[in-house]
Amino acid sequence: MTEWLASLEPHWFWLSVGVALGVVEMLAPGFFLMWLGVAAIIVGLIAWVLPISIPLQVALFAVISVLTVYAGKRFLKDNPIQSEDPALNDRGARLTGEVVTVIEAIADGRGRVKVGDSEWNARGADAPAGAKVRVTGAEGAVLKVEPVV
Repeated sequence: MTEWLASLEPHWFWLSVGVALGVVEMLAPGFFLMWLGVAAIIVGLIAWVLPISIPLQVALFAVISVLTVYAGKRFLKDNPIQSEDPALNDRGARLTGEVVTVIEAIADGRGRVKVGDSEWNARGADAPAGAKVRVTGAEGAVLKVEPVV
């Protein structure tokens, strides 16, 4: 079973590993394996052109992997990925501006409000049960509210 692996040219091994890491990155994105795949492809191309030993190829892969991961991290720091909906996973932020109903009177700045089919803790100006309030922000799972004028 390992005969085909022993007969495989080293550059084909590195190129295959690079492509496989690229495919794994597409299946389970994390933006890390891609840089290791790039390093493997670079080592594969170098091994194809230059007759270098296997230990040197492994060392080269280690060095190039560190460089590509660093370069990728630096690139993302300088060019962050902008989301079309930055509040996508921040439900409190998504609720900002919504008018909700007080279900447990807000007294001493604390109460509960109904948002859709769920209930949230709320902080804000005192308001009786049944009053309408507007969400002005969120701190964790507590909505900040103000009376609707």
